[in-house]
Amino acid sequence: MTVHGFNLQVEEVDNGPIESEAGGILTIDLAAIEANWKTLAGLTLPVECAAVVKANAYGCGLEPVTRKLARAGCRTFFVADLTEARRVRAIASDASIYVLNGMAPGSTQAFAHGRFRPVINSLTELAEWDAFVAETKWAGGAALHVDTGMNRLGITIEEATALVPRIESEDHGLSLLMSHFACAETPDHPMNDRQIRTFREIRIMYRGMPSSLANSSGIFLGGTVFCDLVRPGIALYGVNPTPGKNNPMHGVVAAQARIIQVRAVNRGETVGYGASWTAGRPSRLAILAIGYADGFLRSAAASKGKPAAAVIIRGHRCPVVGRVSMDLLAVDVTDVAEGGVRRGDFATLIGDGMSIEDLAAAMGTIPYEVLTSLGHRYHRIYDEG
Repeated sequence: MTVHGFNLQVEEVDNGPIESEAGGILTIDLAAIEANWKTLAGLTLPVECAAVVKANAYGCGLEPVTRKLARAGCRTFFVADLTEARRVRAIASDASIYVLNGMAPGSTQAFAHGRFRPVINSLTELAEWDAFVAETKWAGGAALHVDTGMNRLGITIEEATALVPRIESEDHGLSLLMSHFACAETPDHPMNDRQIRTFREIRIMYRGMPSSLANSSGIFLGGTVFCDLVRPGIALYGVNPTPGKNNPMHGVVAAQARIIQVRAVNRGETVGYGASWTAGRPSRLAILAIGYADGFLRSAAASKGKPAAAVIIRGHRCPVVGRVSMDLLAVDVTDVAEGGVRRGDFATLIGDGMSIEDLAAAMGTIPYEVLTSLGHRYHRIYDEG
């Protein structure tokens, strides 16, 4: 695909190894992603609902997710970098595509070629962008990111105030004013109110410019933060944007791992690297063909004060025993009926009552890391619904 003389390769969807050879299977429910986007879009009407598809659509597959959401009516996408932007453009030719990490030095021409919109995160970036626009007369637009408390990217409040006269010019070149919540998943956190009030003051100064503040959890803080565009990310992929409450999103990802061996271990024998687990009874173990190289983190093993993560086999929660290896994982299946676990069967990592949140908690991390760590050695099944 060629856009303004710039070649955009349409990448084939990577389904990983064939199912019969894969150590694990990921099933991604694209219909659920579409339903989640429509739910969020309905909650925020008449405000536009964008979609954040960075990090390979949070591990779910950038191409199939973008295609599904574009067909559902999504017209604005947010990505992290230019590589992701090109992949989205190859599918959504007319969409507005914002690049959250802004511009690397000397990358302005690439933004123009792909019709991407940089998120300007500093005055240095703004100066480089302005020089490019003045020279080329390019009018594709850019977002101005104002830091309201995250202290990560974005210009300061003082810098935003100093730039206010700029918007009086008809060719100011800014298509969006934005900021980012630091604590939206904790509704009563005082930082939320502080950021809302600060961004409201900036919006008043930049009156007439479209604005955006709400991420997934931010949407559930209420209509005062919707502004002109909301940009959900993790909620699209089934993770609860309202921790502690019922999840309003449909589940998206199911993960299974192949059992490649069932073995007996005598009482007193150890398992895995470091001999960190000792059988307290005669035990049966299932060895799964996944490990930390597949996103099942080493922290899933038991540690002082923290029980091990578990997988589901034949309706039983079977705990991880020993350390998680790069390619292998041992779980205790002693309590599953004799003969009920066989080589070639599958254990459920996500699904069958084991949510992403459950697995993340057992690993001592967050659902974001679990999703984005799921590797390419799984066979991927995309369910269109």
